[in-house]
Amino acid sequence: MAPGQPQVPTAVDPAAAESWFRTLHQALQLESDRGFGDLTGRRERFSVFLARSLRQPPEGLRPAATELELAEQFTRYSDLTQSQRQHLVTRCRQCLQAWRQRSRPADPPGPPRLRLVEPAPAPAALARLTADTPLAEIPGVGPRTATRMAQLGLFVARDLLHYYPRDYLDYANLVRIHALEPGTTATIVAAVRSCRTFVSPRNPQLAILELQLADPTGRIRVSRFYAGKRFTSPAWLKLQQRQFPSGATVAVSGLVKDGPYGPQFQDPLMEVLSSPQAPVRSTQIGRLIPVYGLTEGLGADRLRQAIAAVLPLLPGCPDPLPEPVRQAEGLIERASALQQIHAPANRDQLQASRRRLVFDEFLLMQLGLLQRRRQLTARPAPPLAPGAAPHAGSPAGGAGVVQRFLELLPFGFTAAQERVLAEIRADLAREQPMARLLQGDVGSGKTVVAVAALLTAVEAGCQGALMAPTEVLAEQHHARLAAWLPRLHVNCGLLTGATPARRRRQLLDDLANGQLQLLVGTHALLEDPVQFARLGLVVVDEQHRFGVRQRDRLLHKGLQPHLLTMTATPIPRTLALSLHGDLEVSQIDELPPGRTPVRTRLLKASQRQEAYDLIRAEVARGQRAYVVLPLVEESEKSDLRSAVEVHRQLAGEVFPDLRVGLLHGRMASADKQTAITAFARGDTQLLVSTTVVEVGVDVPEASVMVIEHAERFGLAQLHQLRGRVGRGAAASHCLLVHDGRNPQARQRLEVLVRSSDGFEIAEMDLRLRGPGQVLGTRQSGLPDLALASLADDGEVLERARELARRILERDPELSQLPHLAALLARQRRALSQPAPLN
Repeated sequence: MAPGQPQVPTAVDPAAAESWFRTLHQALQLESDRGFGDLTGRRERFSVFLARSLRQPPEGLRPAATELELAEQFTRYSDLTQSQRQHLVTRCRQCLQAWRQRSRPADPPGPPRLRLVEPAPAPAALARLTADTPLAEIPGVGPRTATRMAQLGLFVARDLLHYYPRDYLDYANLVRIHALEPGTTATIVAAVRSCRTFVSPRNPQLAILELQLADPTGRIRVSRFYAGKRFTSPAWLKLQQRQFPSGATVAVSGLVKDGPYGPQFQDPLMEVLSSPQAPVRSTQIGRLIPVYGLTEGLGADRLRQAIAAVLPLLPGCPDPLPEPVRQAEGLIERASALQQIHAPANRDQLQASRRRLVFDEFLLMQLGLLQRRRQLTARPAPPLAPGAAPHAGSPAGGAGVVQRFLELLPFGFTAAQERVLAEIRADLAREQPMARLLQGDVGSGKTVVAVAALLTAVEAGCQGALMAPTEVLAEQHHARLAAWLPRLHVNCGLLTGATPARRRRQLLDDLANGQLQLLVGTHALLEDPVQFARLGLVVVDEQHRFGVRQRDRLLHKGLQPHLLTMTATPIPRTLALSLHGDLEVSQIDELPPGRTPVRTRLLKASQRQEAYDLIRAEVARGQRAYVVLPLVEESEKSDLRSAVEVHRQLAGEVFPDLRVGLLHGRMASADKQTAITAFARGDTQLLVSTTVVEVGVDVPEASVMVIEHAERFGLAQLHQLRGRVGRGAAASHCLLVHDGRNPQARQRLEVLVRSSDGFEIAEMDLRLRGPGQVLGTRQSGLPDLALASLADDGEVLERARELARRILERDPELSQLPHLAALLARQRRALSQPAPLN
C-alpha cells in the first residue's frame, strides 16, 4: 500500500472468525482443565500458540491494544506463577468474548410496526339484514350489481358469506426496505426523501407521482400512475406534492417488482401517517386482503364491500357443532371461522378458520355419503348364493356356473382377483344389498371378476345388468360375454341407443318374462320401457362417468338389487374409503403375469418422425399401432390436429402402403364396431382415433400408442390410453407428443414416463388437476369442495369421517343436532338443483 493511502477495512468471513474464536476458547478451557501447566501440543506449546494467534487473527479481525497486550503477556507465560497464569487465562477468555461480540455484524432493525384501525360498526340499515336477504336489497349493492353476482351463483346474503376467497394479498407482510423481494407482496413504513410529479413525455393523458423513500436499512423508489386529463393539471400535480412533504412518514403496500435500480413498488396503496406511531386508517394497507373470483362488470372492491356488509350477520349464527365436539377436534366457532376467512388479522387466524371450514365441508360430505349408504342397505335384497333362491330362469346345470366359467378361461385368476371375488360373493350371499366399488389398474382383470359376479346372480336364479358409459365399451363387453356364455347355457343381450327397434322389442320382452339372463348396455338401460323380471345384480363400469341418480334409477328396476361399480381411475385407498363412503372398496392390486411393461417417452412435435419410424418398424414385425388425438375435426378456434385430418395425412402421405383406420365418437355404432373389428383382425394396421379407445378396446397385437397433444389430457386418462398396448408378449411403446412450450406440462408428463403405478399417477393427477375433474364431483353427487383439498387435507378428512360415523351411530336422523341437519339439508337442495347454463 502506498504511503499515506487510507487503509480499506477488509470484510470479515463470519465462518472463519467463528472457527478461530472457538479454537482459542477450546485451548483456554483445556489449559484450565489441566492445571495451567502450559500444555505441549503437536507442534508448539499452549503459550506460544496463544501469543501467535492473538497477533495473527483471521483477515478482517483487527486486534486492539488489549489483545496485543495479552499476546505479549503469553510470551512470558513460563515465568508466571500458577495464580498469575489462571488470572491471565480468565482475562483472555473475557477479552475474546468481547472481541467476538464486537466483530459480529449489527442486526438490521426489525420490521416496522403498524397500528390498524378496527372496522367501523355496521350502520343501522344493515341491522335488518338476514341470511336470506336478496343481494339487491343490501345497501351498496343494488339490482345491477346483484345481477352480475348472480352469474357467480350468488343470490342472497348467505351466499356471500360462503363465497370464499381463492387467494390473499399478503400486505400483512411488514418488512424493512433491505428485505424486499421482487415478486412478493409487502408493506413498508418509510420517510419521504423527495417527491416529484410530472406528465408522461410519451402520453399527455398520464400523470406520474414518483417518491424516493428511505428507512434505516435502505432506499426505494415508488411510482404511481394516474390516467386521465384531470390528473395532468398543474394544480393537481402541486396538490400531490403537498400531500407527500419531505420527512413525512408513509405506509406503502403492494407488489414488489425488480427495477433497474433494485426492488421497487409500482402503483401501490399508500397512506401518509400523521406521525410514525399513528394508526393506519386504510382497510387494506398492512392487512391480508382476500382475492375473490370475479365476473365481467364486477370489480374486486365492489365485491369486498358487499361481503363486508354481510359479515355483521355472523355473530347471530348458531354453530352446528356443540362445544364439546369443537374442543375435542380443536376447532374454532363456525361464525368466527367465516368472519376470519374473509377478514383475517394474521396467518394464524386464517389457518384456524380454514381448518374449521374444511372440516365442515368434509363432515357434511361424509354425513351425506353415510346416510346414503344406510338408505341403500336398509331394504332387504335377494341373497345370491347357489340354491338360495331357485328360479325358473336358472341355467341348465344349476349350481356350478361360476366354477365352470372359471375353468373355461385360458388363464388363472391372480391372488388379488380371487380375494376380491370372494369378498363380492360373500356380500351377495347376504340379505343386505351389496354396495361395493371395485378399483384396479389398467389390465388388472376387473371385467372378468365382474362377469363372475354376474354369473353368481344367474346361478341364484336372478338377472344381471352391466352398464357401460359408451357404445364401444358396451359392445366390447358383449362380444367378450358372447364368446363365453353360450357354453354355460347363459343368454346375454346388448341394448344401446343404436339397437334396431325390432331387436329392442324382442330384448325387452325376453327381459320382462325372465328369459334373458344378462343384459349389457349403455344409458339405454335407464329408459322406462326396460323392465327386469328379477334383477339381482347391477354392475356399473367406469362408474365416475355416471351420476348418482342414473345409478339409483337402474337399481330401482329391481326389488333391491346388489350393486358393483368399477373404475380403472384409482385413487389412494384412504381417499377412496372417504370419497365413496356409501360403498365398500375392493382393490385388485396385482397385474396378471405376462403383461409386458410399456416403454414411455416424451417427443416434441418436431420429433414426430421418430414416432412414424417406430410405427413402421413395429408393423413390419406384424404388430399394430394407435394414434390418438383430442379432437374429431379441426376447429377454427384451435390449432390442435384433429383425428379426421391426421387420418387423411397418414393414409395419403406418411403411410400410403399401410392400411389406416379411423375411429371417433361421432361415427355410427355399426361403423365404430366395424373399425374396431378390422383393427382387431389385422385388416387395419394403424388406427387413428379419439379417446373413444380409452376403455374397452383390447387388441393384444397392438404395441405402439402415439398420443398427440398429450399435454391436453389428464394423467389418469393418459395412463388409461397407455393401457391399450402391452397386452401381448411383444415389447410395447407409448409416445407422448407435446408442444414443448410449457415446462409445467412437460413436468406433469414426466410423471407418466417414470411411473406405471396407476395409484401414484392418479394421486398426482388429483394434486395437479383437483378433485372436480379427476373424480367428477358433479356426476358423483358430491358437493364441490370450496376450500378443502383431497390431496393435502387427508388427515382432516379422516377425522371428519370418524366423527360423522359416531354421530350417525347415536343419532341417525340428526334430531339432536338440528343446525347440522339444516346445513346438510340446504346442501342437498343445492346439489339437487340443475347447474346454471352460461
